[in-house]
Parts: sequence; C-alpha cells; structure tokens
Amino acid sequence: MLNLGYVEWDERGHVDENRRRFVRALGGEEMKLAGVRQIHSSLVRIFRQAPRERLKGDALATRRRGLLVSVQTADCVPILLADTRKRVVAAIHAGWRGTAARVAQKTVGDLRVHFGARPEDVIAAIGPAIGGCCYEVGPDVAHEFSCQFAQAAEWFDGPFAPLSTGDEPTPFAWLQFDPPGHERPKKVRLDLAAANRWQLEAAGVPSDRIFACGLCTLCRMDWFFSYRGEGQRTGRLMSAIGVK
Repeated sequence: MLNLGYVEWDERGHVDENRRRFVRALGGEEMKLAGVRQIHSSLVRIFRQAPRERLKGDALATRRRGLLVSVQTADCVPILLADTRKRVVAAIHAGWRGTAARVAQKTVGDLRVHFGARPEDVIAAIGPAIGGCCYEVGPDVAHEFSCQFAQAAEWFDGPFAPLSTGDEPTPFAWLQFDPPGHERPKKVRLDLAAANRWQLEAAGVPSDRIFACGLCTLCRMDWFFSYRGEGQRTGRLMSAIGVK
C-alpha cells in the first residue's frame, strides 16, 4: 500500500517515488499531477492550466489536457466526475464538513457554469471511505446535517432525532461514576457516501451513472489508510482523473 501524502512520518523522496508509481499505473506518465490544500470546505477550484501554486480548496475541475486533478483521503469520501461530451473532469474531497456544505452538489453546478457540462452527461465514481458501519459522530454533526438537509435522518443509524437538536448531553456524570440505570451519551453512525450520492442525484446526475466502491476504509485497513483507525501515523490515499 503506497502512501501518497506528504505526512510527517514519511520521507518526501519516498512519497515522490510513490506518486510516480501511481501516475505510471494510471498510464499518465506525461501528465502533470495537481492537487489543493484541503480544508474541509465546499470551495471548488477551476484549473484552466497547471497551477503555479498550491491553492486551498476541496474540489478541482479542469478540461485542460495533460492535467491530473487529485484529492487525498484517509476516511473522507473521494469523488471523481467526468463529462465525456464536454471532456471535463473533477475530483472532490468530501469529509463531513464538506458534505454538509454540499461540496459535491456545488462541483456539479460549477461544471455546468464554467464548462457548459450537463449533469445528465456526468459519470461519477465514489471511492473507498469510512462507512456507515463504522463512522460514529456526535450531536454536533447530527445537528449540522439536520439543519442542512430535510432527509438527513436517512443517512444516520441510531438515535438521530434526539441528538439532532444540538443539545449535547453532559458527560460529567458518567466520567465520574456509573450509577445503576445510568446511560452514557449516545452517538449515531453517518453514511457519508450515501449523503454524497444524494447530492449528486439532486444536482441532476442520473443514479445509474453513479458508481460507488462500497468499501469501508476502517473495516479494511489491510487495503486502505484510515485516520479514525490509525491516527496521525496513517498515510493518504489518492484519487485522480484527467483528460489525455
């Protein structure tokens, strides 16, 4: 498993070589790899040429030939988009904050505005990410999603309704003792991939043109990196797409 992110524990030279191998495996030896400084936002960057500096953002789009737009993940959802008619592509990094801010939906909209792409012509691929089986979140996340999406409850497993009010239960009682009958504050599990699939469909991408990997990065740490499972010592996966 190749680490493709410049993390503290890995040498830059090793990562550079890993990225060369990655690009070679894609058949893109003559292409330039472009990324952004990911900040868990809904900021979409439009690249009409190879960027001269590393910009902040969480989605990249281009029709420039020879440019591979890429995102890095280690539990968050990677999404790749392509309009084969207009020959435009995009890469999206969607953590819970970006998902709540509708980064996937906004990216499809930006493809239409900047390149004339039609959502019905877009093909989408949702890569490996932490699944609804494992992604436990607290009241702050449940509340944020309930404020942003009328159908948010469909993406949560557990006591979503009481936690979505934003009133976080006080933890102090159970930190000190567990009296008989006392219940610790509950959490819910969030299916980020499902939330992003809904956004793509809401933006007009046909459901039969959305393909999801369905693998959980935390369940399959033998195959993938997982920040939730490994913490600071984990590496980064990369998802990339371009026009030759």
